[in-house]
Amino acid sequence: MIKIAVLSPIAWRTPPRHYGPWESVASNITEELVKRGHDVTLYATEDSKTAAKLNAVCPRGYEEDPDIEPKVWESLHISNLFEEADQYDIIHNHFDFLPLTYSSMTTTPIVTTIHGFSSPKIIPVYRKYNYKMHYVSISDSDRAKELDYAATVHHGLNIDEFTFKSASDDYLLYFGRIHPDKGTREAIQIAKECGMRLIIAGIIQDHPYFKKYVKPELVPGRIDYIGSVGPENRDTLLGNAMVLLHPIYFEEPFGLSVIESMACGTPVIAYNRGSMPELIIDQKNGYLVENVKEAVVAVKKVDQIKRKDCRSHIEENFTIEKMVSKYEDVYENVLTPKLNQILN
Repeated sequence: MIKIAVLSPIAWRTPPRHYGPWESVASNITEELVKRGHDVTLYATEDSKTAAKLNAVCPRGYEEDPDIEPKVWESLHISNLFEEADQYDIIHNHFDFLPLTYSSMTTTPIVTTIHGFSSPKIIPVYRKYNYKMHYVSISDSDRAKELDYAATVHHGLNIDEFTFKSASDDYLLYFGRIHPDKGTREAIQIAKECGMRLIIAGIIQDHPYFKKYVKPELVPGRIDYIGSVGPENRDTLLGNAMVLLHPIYFEEPFGLSVIESMACGTPVIAYNRGSMPELIIDQKNGYLVENVKEAVVAVKKVDQIKRKDCRSHIEENFTIEKMVSKYEDVYENVLTPKLNQILN
């Protein structure tokens, strides 16, 4: 048994009510570690739900309550952990780069899962603490050449939360942030050229983009925007879709919606960027394409994909159990030198 502190972000509740990928991953890891008998304390918002011990100072996620000033409560949240850090065997950080600047407050080893680089401008912080940190990438594609890594650990799902559907309805699905990087506009173009219905689900992260490129295209029953969808509706929406469209315009570090879709048996058509080749086997559980034209062709032959192959791919490679086993290996490798020092 290891005594572990898991530091989750506080933009959203852990686990999130609807959107919040980093909080979702932190929650999955925490709950599985508890199941395995580890002594786990989750540092998250006060309204978070967990089987672990919950240690919180921030009442709610700052994205859910405009009265919560992000930088103030982030500082209080992170310092709350590091003022107690010496009581743990290991700290697992999911809070990006800011906690690294607190790391000299403790000798407790810190594993940091890097959930992506929002900008190259943040890399100097990672580089400064490279000598003492244990970095984990979430895909092989999302590694900075300046940094050393303990491992790559792909995200995993609680497979029981996703129902396999052997048959689909006749709609295409876009499931993600409404933002140019995620290709909402291109998903609409693909659906229109295919003459098929498109359902768009996700938070609006770029309101001018939504107003200019998405809202004018909305036609009930043809192009529908249904807002952000929580876990209670996600399973049905993903499972009934003919295909998930993922026409990204950035080097996506992972893409939870991609594996969530396949867990339901729904294939994915994605632009061949970032981590997509690590998640999708082209022509086996989806298609990797370069543009709208190729995506339209892929939609027309999506019936060649066996939905059971999509599900099997997730069961074999992207479960919580596999993810946490790999993190346990990281913890063991990090702690072994310390244990040897104590024994000697």
